[in-house]
Amino acid sequence: MTADADAADTQAEGSEPSGGGKKKLIILGAGGLVLLVVGGGAAAYFLGLFDSAPAPAEPGGEAVVEQRPVVFYDLPEMTVNLSTDGRATYLKVRIALEVADKGAIDQIEPFLPRILDAFQVYLRELRPADLEGSSGLFRLKEELLRRINTAVYPARVEGVLFKEILVQ
Repeated sequence: MTADADAADTQAEGSEPSGGGKKKLIILGAGGLVLLVVGGGAAAYFLGLFDSAPAPAEPGGEAVVEQRPVVFYDLPEMTVNLSTDGRATYLKVRIALEVADKGAIDQIEPFLPRILDAFQVYLRELRPADLEGSSGLFRLKEELLRRINTAVYPARVEGVLFKEILVQ
């Protein structure tokens, strides 16, 4: 048998001609290069390498992050009974509101009765299970923030902070 007959037999058995392996290698290399470029671009984006304005540096070489002033406003302590099946369960909560400046407090204070009413109505519908875990408290924060911003519109509250939460 000659070399040409051996090559024909190998092709007949299902192996590719010698050029097919090179095509696969080129396609795999091109795919790997595309993934590398896309992955590198995504990493650079998320690491902030494409920011247009670099952070100002201190003489020591560390970047300075500008911190905006924040004002907190304490709401009166609230105690409500929770919705339960027979057994009396109470929620005691102390909340501070985060606002942009002192002017926002002046806009919010006239609406304090409306804020407290919205909170009381919502809190009384909660069950003790609704307050379990960090996810329960996060949902409570988000719901209270939504309700307070509805009550004080056009003023805006940036955040609801729990100073004390007691379920008994």
